[in-house]
Amino acid sequence: MRSLFALAILGLALPAAATEATDAARLERLVTQDCGSCHGLTLKGGLGSPLTPAALADAEPEGLASIILDGVPGTAMPPWRPLLSEEEALWIARYLKDAPQ
Repeated sequence: MRSLFALAILGLALPAAATEATDAARLERLVTQDCGSCHGLTLKGGLGSPLTPAALADAEPEGLASIILDGVPGTAMPPWRPLLSEEEALWIARYLKDAPQ
């Protein structure tokens, strides 16, 4: 009986892990393609400021997520809130801060 229970738990956990990997890949593509279109394909700057870990070293992930979600009025930085959840924006912020140089 315990073996069946363990298999059932594993069966529920595997799809969640696969979903997380799919979401991560989707968000990485968004950073490369959508963010990169303004911030440069290497994220070292373009129309928008650099998004490298060095450039973001003093920024808090929550503050970056807020900028991602709400944009920056008076600049070319649009709000992404209609397209991203708060969790996704925070994932992107952490990804940008931890990205290999």
